Amino acid sequence: MRKLPALIAATAVLAAVAIPSASAARPAAPAPAARAGATAEPPSYPATPLTSYAAFDANQAIAVDAKYFYAVDNRTITKHDRRTGEPLLQFAGDADGPFKHMDSGVVVGSKLYAVHSNYPEWPMESSIEVFDTKTMKHIDSYSFGIYRGSLTWLDRHDGAWWAGFANYDEISDDTNEPYGQTYNTQIVKLNDKFEPLASYTIPKPILDRFKPMSNSGGSWGPDGRLWLTGHDLGEAYVMELPTAGAELRWIATVDLPDVQGQGIAWDRSNPRNPTFWAISRPNKVVHTFAMPLDLIKTPTTKGWQVLGPGQFQK
Repeated sequence: MRKLPALIAATAVLAAVAIPSASAARPAAPAPAARAGATAEPPSYPATPLTSYAAFDANQAIAVDAKYFYAVDNRTITKHDRRTGEPLLQFAGDADGPFKHMDSGVVVGSKLYAVHSNYPEWPMESSIEVFDTKTMKHIDSYSFGIYRGSLTWLDRHDGAWWAGFANYDEISDDTNEPYGQTYNTQIVKLNDKFEPLASYTIPKPILDRFKPMSNSGGSWGPDGRLWLTGHDLGEAYVMELPTAGAELRWIATVDLPDVQGQGIAWDRSNPRNPTFWAISRPNKVVHTFAMPLDLIKTPTTKGWQVLGPGQFQK
C-alpha cells in the first residue's frame, strides 16, 4: 500500500456517512455453533453488529481511539469523526514516494503506529511509520529492513509491542516461488526498542484457512487474549499464549458478518463497553461489533501430568 507526504483535508472528497446499526442494544450471544468435521476445533460464536460507517479508503485496516477512527489504505490514512463518520484529515503518500503498502495501524496515546512493507516485492522489507493523530503528520519511522517476513500488524499489550510477520504461499512475481510460505508466519513480542523478546507460531489449521495468504490483523482484547484475522475470511481467532511450547493456543472463533479479513482493532478507550472494529474491503465499510467475551472460556486441560510409581508410561 502507498502513502504521500502531504496533509489533505478530505471533507470535500468523499464523505463517510455513519450507517445506523440495526440495534444499539447488546443482545445475549447464543450458544456456540458446532462446525462439522472439526473434532479438535474450539467452539465458534457469532459477533453482534453494532454500527457501520461508509469509508472510501477502508481497504486494508482500521485503527481507533476514543473520538476518531482511522481508515488505512496502501498509501493513505484517513481520520474520521466517530459520531458522524465524516472524514476530517488524510495523510496521503505520493505514488513515487517511500510509502508502498501500509497494512494496519494502532493508536497508542497521541500517536498512530502504522505498519508498512514493500509487499509484494522481494525480498520482504518492513517498517513502522508513526503519525501524530491530531495533525496526521508523519513524525517518526523505525525500519526492520529484511526481517522475519512482511509486517502486517502491531499492537501494544502488557508493557510490550506485539507484531505479526506474515509469509505467504502466494507465488512471488520476482522469484516464481512462494512468498515466504504461510507456515513461516510468526507473532513476535518486542521491547520498546522493537527488539525481539519472544516469538510464537499460529496453529496450522488456522494457517490452512489463511492460505495462500497469511495473517493480516491482530489486536489484544479486553479479555487479555490476542485476536487474529486472515486476509479474506470473516472470522476472528481468539488466542492465548502457550503455557509451554511455541504455538499460540486457539481458544475460540468468532464469526464476523460482512467482514473479509484484513486489519482489525479493539477499541479499549471505554473499558465498560469495549467494541471490536473491522472492515468490509469490497464494500468500503467500517463495522463495529460486540463480542461474546463472557462465553469464551479457557480450556482447563494442561496437556500433561505428573505420574507416581506404578503409573509411569512406557
